[in-house]
Amino acid sequence: MRRHRYYERFTASSFVNGVVGEGDVTAGEDPVVRQAAIDAMGDMNGTAVVIDPANGRILAMVNQKLALSPGAEPCSTIKLSVALAALSEGLVTRDTPVQLAGFRMNMTEAIAHSNNLYFEELGRELGFERVRHYATQFGLGELAGYHIQGEQLGIYPDHELPASEGGVGRMCSFGQGVSMTPLQLGALVAAIANGGTLYYLQHPTSPEDVASFQPKVKRTLDIARYVPDLQDGMAGAVEYGTARRLRANFHELPVFGKTGTCSDKGTRFGWFAAYSDTPQGNLVTVFFLEGGRPTFGPRAAELTGEFYKNLWDRNYFAGKGSEQAQAATAPVASEAGVR
Repeated sequence: MRRHRYYERFTASSFVNGVVGEGDVTAGEDPVVRQAAIDAMGDMNGTAVVIDPANGRILAMVNQKLALSPGAEPCSTIKLSVALAALSEGLVTRDTPVQLAGFRMNMTEAIAHSNNLYFEELGRELGFERVRHYATQFGLGELAGYHIQGEQLGIYPDHELPASEGGVGRMCSFGQGVSMTPLQLGALVAAIANGGTLYYLQHPTSPEDVASFQPKVKRTLDIARYVPDLQDGMAGAVEYGTARRLRANFHELPVFGKTGTCSDKGTRFGWFAAYSDTPQGNLVTVFFLEGGRPTFGPRAAELTGEFYKNLWDRNYFAGKGSEQAQAATAPVASEAGVR
């Protein structure tokens, strides 16, 4: 019997013609971070956002038109939100084996290898209302920035997908029906990196804005105790899982991340969200790519590795100790304290 293979057709281009980031507002950005991101992106069609998780400052935002757009399906990066929801509800720990079709798997393995069946099962056990409650607490469906001109809103739907389209399981495995922006994902990963403070992201547009910068807290998330459970899987993704291509370019520092790959109407999306661990403080990165077959999550992870290599080669981390100390003593404006 002859087998017919299905090949998805992509009509979007993975590459750009012209100058990457042309037209961006850059006077308030860190020039070293920005150049490292531009060099890493090369001619790939996408955006890179770099955030200081200690205060919510956007250090660089390359291709700002795309970064501030209504976003796209989050693909498997939605698994971070679902994992935190399941941990918060006490359904599992990182080591709890979950029975799937013919095998068992724990959270560390499921995040590292981005297993859809595992997160579909968590989604069904949680139910749509709880999944949505945590997603909105983590900043999905609301603006991530504080008065960032041009920022548009991603969408978290009010109702779960019909059963014929996979229901809540499909929403929890790769975010079908959800639209997430790079800034929303960056704010969530920054909260994971700092232990639970969801900052309003701020993008200074002048040296004066940088000099007068004041962090603004959106809400405090009760997730600190669950971060180690999540971090194990995010480390696994980089060391042996879906993001291992990052290590082709960079080995010097621990990086924790989550990939995402999916497609819609001829366009493929590639996500990689991550944070680093350095003695001088952390960085959060979101690389989001749009295009065709060359565009996918592991490629975004590879570019992230190139970004970190660029910073390392410029001795960026060696000079950040005193700046981090100053940031730690800066006063913080709080908008709301929500569990």
